Amino acid sequence: MSVEVSDVPEANRYEARVDGESGIAGFADYIRTADLVAFVHTEVSPEYEGRGVGSALARTALDEARAAHLRVLATCPFFAGWIARHPDYQDLLYQSRSEVSD
Repeated sequence: MSVEVSDVPEANRYEARVDGESGIAGFADYIRTADLVAFVHTEVSPEYEGRGVGSALARTALDEARAAHLRVLATCPFFAGWIARHPDYQDLLYQSRSEVSD
């Protein structure tokens, strides 16, 4: 099974297609600024669950964030869990630099 992931900026999401099919097997919604990309929701069609579609979405999106020098805010539980299991992507995570004190 071949998974192709592409960024669809006009829809603010990455889309995954399997074996050249026209239908979407999964997607990852994001909000992007000049310095940050926040992954807010990921969904994989039930027939493709457990077949690597979510991982392909995460890996492609995070590799592109790295290439664009963007920090990542993983509010989506899938992305947060995926990054936790793949330490080589943890350096992308946004760290608040706020020094607000009581």
